[in-house]
Amino acid sequence: MEMQRWIIHIDMDAYFAAVEQRDHPEIRGKPVIIGGLSGRGVVSTASYEARRFGVHSAMPMTEAQRRCPNGIYLPGDHRKYARISMQIMKILENFSPLVEPLSLDEAFLDVSGMDWLYHDPVDIAKKIQERIYQDLQLTASAGVAPNKFLAKMASEMKKPNGLTVIRPGEEAAAIANLPIRRLWGVGETTAGVLSKAGIETIGQLAKADPVFLEKQLGKLAYEICELAKGKDDREVISAHAPKSIGKETTFATNLKSKTDILDQLLILSEKVGWRLRKNGYVGRTVTVKLRFASFRTLNRSHTFAEPICLDEAIYAAAGMLAAKMTLNEGVRLLGVSISNLEPGGKQISLFPDETEIKKKLVCQTVDKLKNKYGETVLMRGRVDEEKSKTKMP
Repeated sequence: MEMQRWIIHIDMDAYFAAVEQRDHPEIRGKPVIIGGLSGRGVVSTASYEARRFGVHSAMPMTEAQRRCPNGIYLPGDHRKYARISMQIMKILENFSPLVEPLSLDEAFLDVSGMDWLYHDPVDIAKKIQERIYQDLQLTASAGVAPNKFLAKMASEMKKPNGLTVIRPGEEAAAIANLPIRRLWGVGETTAGVLSKAGIETIGQLAKADPVFLEKQLGKLAYEICELAKGKDDREVISAHAPKSIGKETTFATNLKSKTDILDQLLILSEKVGWRLRKNGYVGRTVTVKLRFASFRTLNRSHTFAEPICLDEAIYAAAGMLAAKMTLNEGVRLLGVSISNLEPGGKQISLFPDETEIKKKLVCQTVDKLKNKYGETVLMRGRVDEEKSKTKMP
């Protein structure tokens, strides 16, 4: 059975203006217009308060001033907006390894196949919105759909701070009543041609005669007809894939015993495993970083023949690597990371089948709790070696 494809489009609400309102409480709730302030300048972003006056992006600034004479006009700080955009993209990358930025304030995420981490793709979109607001005090609207085109259309339907879902089977109906200008590739000229033919809505276009449309629009006809039917097979293209996923901790008091070090390695291994699975990766190389009180630093790695993603396997490698290090002074920092990543979510050959299934079920349960309540909600305890009659790997 083919996996259901799910795409999320995140679109920040009145981004430039919202950032300025966040940073300057005295202009909150007031019409704020960002853009070129010269005579030939245009509006980059208008707050929702300004939009009530008919001000919108790409409008000449002189027209905006005529419509909203009491607005607050600012040139904007594009370095700041770019810096915050990087923070937004990092948040998105916590939810999917496939993130495609479109601009500073919007991006696509492919969350297909993540149903073992989340009950529904809508849950992912909600958590993204919550995280953006929690971390940055900004709101975003989200669209969830089976493809990129519909996800972007959905994110625009309930602004600001909205969430719209288009599920399989609802594609054509969800956009049928929207004007044809909402379709990608349909500009003023194309819209004029279609309007003369009596085609004003996307639903009318979807039902139109393909031969007639090709005569009117040429090669463009096929593309916009597919979109009008809610079809779009373009992939989400990630700007970059992570080279490694890791976690490290600096301790207030230096660690001096092997037991304390193993306990901390287990905690770190669990966090790395959770992040690995959450981002849809498996990896082959586990690295332990150890920094002593003197700031001398050691890095040791182990590479598996098969990719892994389970906490136990990561910890087994981390413990083995730590056992080979000479610990003749206190340890102030420990780190665990995994590299040689590849897309996936399953570890298939390190453990026997029955054991692997049990371990994966445990991970799934723990992951769901961590996704809902945070990565520290549940931590496993390390079994004492002598009592269990096992030795550190």
